[in-house]
Amino acid sequence: MPLTLAPAAPPGPEPAVRPVPRQPRAAGAVRLDVRGEGARSRVARFRAEGAMRALFPARPDEAALEAILVNTAGGLTSGDRLFVTAGAGPGAALTLTTQAAERAYRAPDGPARVRTALSAAAGSRLDWLPQELILYDGARLDRRLEIDLAPGARLLAVEPVILGRAAMGEVLRGFALSDRVTVRRGGAPLWIDATDLTAAALDRPAALAGLRAYAALIYVAPDAEAQLAPIRDGLPEAGPAIGGASLIAADTLVLRLLAEDGFALRRALLPVLDRLTRDTLPRSWRL
Repeated sequence: MPLTLAPAAPPGPEPAVRPVPRQPRAAGAVRLDVRGEGARSRVARFRAEGAMRALFPARPDEAALEAILVNTAGGLTSGDRLFVTAGAGPGAALTLTTQAAERAYRAPDGPARVRTALSAAAGSRLDWLPQELILYDGARLDRRLEIDLAPGARLLAVEPVILGRAAMGEVLRGFALSDRVTVRRGGAPLWIDATDLTAAALDRPAALAGLRAYAALIYVAPDAEAQLAPIRDGLPEAGPAIGGASLIAADTLVLRLLAEDGFALRRALLPVLDRLTRDTLPRSWRL
């Protein structure tokens, strides 16, 4: 019996190509205001949203209020948006730090963005002491820090950065960091520091010359000039880390450190922070 083949069915429409869904992005914000009450500092206003949290460890022996910022997303990648707004009122003392080093991971779809706006009223003290920012291969980060000081306010601010973890053999072949720090006093610029860094610049003599960690620090206080000589005496001049400090105003000290890795950077930075905080550096730095 001859075999009869049924005619093939006409081709149907091409199946729709479904776009790959974007990964959910982290967004978070913290707003904190602190007021002075006699010899103590208290929370006047606090709000945390999304991926940002803040912890307030008890420190009965200290006049300053300490807040530990936490990014619950565990790091930064494309599309992440974090905001921190904090202020120290008249007579208040506020110390802001982080639970651990912040991590900027591979960001193939554009940069993560971090915005921090701080203020300090007359007679207040503000310490901005985040732990290191660690960049991984492929990271893209746009970060802004703006600090507004009233005349008579004191400030200690540091920004340490590690470009790949040397102990883990990490090599940054591609990344982009756009970093801006602006400090104003009475509305006038006091210090503006801008960094635009890519992997192509890491080994240039005018950039990092092969080093993989750095930190910038500014200290605004009446004793800044008195602190300059002892800090300079303690800075490394060669080896795994080098540093320099200078006065840009009678009460304003600026310091820079370069190091071959995060360990050497922290080893050089901690004595400076201990000195300028009078040995009250947040405990999270010791963990």
